[in-house]
Amino acid sequence: MKQLTLYLILGLFITSPLHAETYRVNSEDQFKNIIPKLIAGDEVLIKDGNYTPWAVEIPSKGTLKAHIMIRSENEGGVIFTGDFSQPAFKLTGNYIVLKGISFKNCNLLKSGSLIVLNNTTNCSVTNCSFTSTTAKVQFTPLVVVSGNGDSNQIANCNFSGNIDNQDVQVKITKETSPQNTLIENNLFENKNKVSWKNGNGGECIQVGQDPVLLGTRVSKTLVRFNRFIRCNGEGEVISNKSSNNTYIKNYFEANQGELVMRGGHDCLIDGNIFKGGSGGIRINGTGHTVINNQISDVKTAIRLMYGMAKGKAEIGFYIAASGCILKNNRIDQASTGILVGDSKDVDWTGKFDITKYPSPVMQNIAPFDNEISGNVFTKTDKTVLGQP
Repeated sequence: MKQLTLYLILGLFITSPLHAETYRVNSEDQFKNIIPKLIAGDEVLIKDGNYTPWAVEIPSKGTLKAHIMIRSENEGGVIFTGDFSQPAFKLTGNYIVLKGISFKNCNLLKSGSLIVLNNTTNCSVTNCSFTSTTAKVQFTPLVVVSGNGDSNQIANCNFSGNIDNQDVQVKITKETSPQNTLIENNLFENKNKVSWKNGNGGECIQVGQDPVLLGTRVSKTLVRFNRFIRCNGEGEVISNKSSNNTYIKNYFEANQGELVMRGGHDCLIDGNIFKGGSGGIRINGTGHTVINNQISDVKTAIRLMYGMAKGKAEIGFYIAASGCILKNNRIDQASTGILVGDSKDVDWTGKFDITKYPSPVMQNIAPFDNEISGNVFTKTDKTVLGQP
């Protein structure tokens, strides 16, 4: 028994961080000076105050049992403002938590995202707020998860009143695709229509950027328990452009935009609630499962779209909706419940680069082989319009 107790005590010392420190900083230089010292279990406490832009890269590595914590002295007490041309915090290590930082009235210049997680594993951005921040360059996100990392999360953050920007981006390229990103329990609200001429670049969440050539890339992103209220940046509140992602139990209210499967395949859309706004769910691609959603007081609840190509092997600027399951959704007070075949024969001549995207230009392939069953419609003028 004594020997067992000794082993347990030794195990505790082995798995626990030795000499974990708390560092207090109030400047970029102070922060950079302590970065080489950071070990698992350490904490960096940023003193409350108003700060001009920093550019700090953190390659440090915590462990499963001893994360490295970077936080404000008091939640919301650290406020960054000003012009950003580099990320304020770029995380490139593992098991790092960034907590309680606020960004307000910032301007994002070229390469000016506020927080970047690049090639990280098990890193978190939590309890941070992003308010009234303006992107000066189109398609600029506030928070980016990029590289070939795994199991990172953006959680319990507030995104309010931001302008001409994307809020959260999971970046997918030919070489890289973050896996198992978790985006949960965040609030997105009061986002006005973007000023960009083509009306794009105002998503709250974007998972993938190139639906034509990279839509088949798998990222296994999970988006759940988020709230989207009065998000009118563009037609896509959430833009899915990759495969095998999951969207469950999110809440949408009074948004001029939809949850959009713009590209990609085999995604799950389950248990989301939509109240008012311009619409509910828009679908291109193959093999999506759309179940148990509640959609009320919209013009069209669910749209299955025409495409220029079909399946996972063909290249098309839009892929026709096929092999999807639409089941057990509840639709109330809609003009049209489920529209099978939207955007028929739309001509995209001259609207995209056919050299970069070798796609037909006519959206003339109808949705096919979709299963539509068990859906409940109340006070809806047209329940299923078109042919399944």
